[in-house]
Amino acid sequence: MEWLDGTDMTENLAAKPRRTERGQRLKSPGSTSTNLEIAVDHSGMDAIVRLNGHIDVDSSPDVRDCLLGILSSKQLVHTVTVDLGDVTHIEASGIATLVEALKIARHRQIRIHLQGLHGSALRLFEVTGLLPLFETIHGGKGVA
Repeated sequence: MEWLDGTDMTENLAAKPRRTERGQRLKSPGSTSTNLEIAVDHSGMDAIVRLNGHIDVDSSPDVRDCLLGILSSKQLVHTVTVDLGDVTHIEASGIATLVEALKIARHRQIRIHLQGLHGSALRLFEVTGLLPLFETIHGGKGVA
């Protein structure tokens, strides 16, 4: 299957995020996103996903793959904290990704916390009325 420009559409569809050790950068192989870094730390039965940069239509699939990978993992997780403290910009596609992860997490009885919401990202969650759906953590960085 090809795009209109002749490039292969299926090339990156099977890309899965790689697991990393504490504090390492997580990216999907072949990812086109260069505006976002994702790191995953595990602490006991909690996971923290640290996002740094822009969450937009190009990078939100990487965030989705990462969160769904954690939520569907055989490793038992009780809480996933998404650290947005270093996110400089978020678009509707990023919020939709977080809402999708929340829905899956609730079905699996996993808690999702948003940490470090500030500035325009916080205002976007407030204006859309989605902020009350999430548990939020204010202040420092770390697993709640």
